[in-house]
Amino acid sequence: MAARRTLRIGLIPGDGIGREVIPAGRRILEALPSSLGLNFSFVDLQAGFETFEKTGAALPNITVDTLKKECDGALFGAVSSPTTAVKGYSSPIVALRKKLDLYANVRPVKTAVGERGVKAVDMVIVRENTEDLYVKEERTFDADPASGRTGKVAEAIKRISEHASFRIATMAGEIALRRQKIRQTEASIHSKPMVTITHKSNVLSQTDGLFRTTARAALSAQRFQEGGVSIEEQIVDSMVYKLFRQPEYYDVIVAPNLYGDILSDGAAALVGSLGLVPSANVGESFAIGEPCHGSAPDIQGQGIANPIATLRSTALMLEFLNEEAAAAKIYAAVDAQLAEGKLLSPDLGGSTKTEEIVEDILRRL
Repeated sequence: MAARRTLRIGLIPGDGIGREVIPAGRRILEALPSSLGLNFSFVDLQAGFETFEKTGAALPNITVDTLKKECDGALFGAVSSPTTAVKGYSSPIVALRKKLDLYANVRPVKTAVGERGVKAVDMVIVRENTEDLYVKEERTFDADPASGRTGKVAEAIKRISEHASFRIATMAGEIALRRQKIRQTEASIHSKPMVTITHKSNVLSQTDGLFRTTARAALSAQRFQEGGVSIEEQIVDSMVYKLFRQPEYYDVIVAPNLYGDILSDGAAALVGSLGLVPSANVGESFAIGEPCHGSAPDIQGQGIANPIATLRSTALMLEFLNEEAAAAKIYAAVDAQLAEGKLLSPDLGGSTKTEEIVEDILRRL
């Protein structure tokens, strides 16, 4: 009998509805069939704006240390970000990405087979996670009168490196190859693997130009060419247009941090709701599953948050922990629930409670 593998998972609910959906992720892990050979243990950890208000730290050191020393992966719920600057506060998920070198944000956007009222979509947006404008190097200063301007001037650093661009494009290529393997056993709207490099090098010739040329070099590697991965490019503004006009065309999209952030949130509209869209923050040896929705304070505590993004994020985390069979079980149960279309949360036009949806998916699992 093969040895069972135990995975220790950090649970970070964060703010708002994060505290309502992260327990669903734990429950589905605990409900996985024993035949998969997996055991799970869990550790509850804190991060978020409410943690900052209580402790003065949005990301306590103990959370980072525990993840580094004790955990194989984690689930992160949601963060409430103030609309105006709060002294001492910065996003804990952005900080976690840097501290754990989770250099890729991977966001699949897919409709379930038989899902009603939406175009067939099956793409993955692979977003570089550590640099671009998100290095958060900003400053505000008084305009130089000699320039003919008055008042304040704010500027931000956009940083693109060859190292980060190469490894994110390499991950996009690997995902394209993996998706092609899955297509050999499952129906798909795509017939061959393709990676679309998104940039704005026609204007930003140095930064986006470096991303473009480095990504092309990475994807030209022999294993990708032998695997039939085709490479194309798209300027980001026309990419937005084409993404909504012909979403069924795209397979894997790779982009710098800012463009990837915008494209992935926009793509969620193609499948009906952010409440359906998962993501994973991925490094060389660690993955954090994170639903794409925010903390949704307007529905907090009402028991109507859509748990599906969290359940899919849990499966995505398992994929990057090399537990594809377990991930497939979760995906199949979620897709079956969506395809049936009877139990819909309010964001999808229904009135089903969070708990009812979770119970239905657990039954299917």
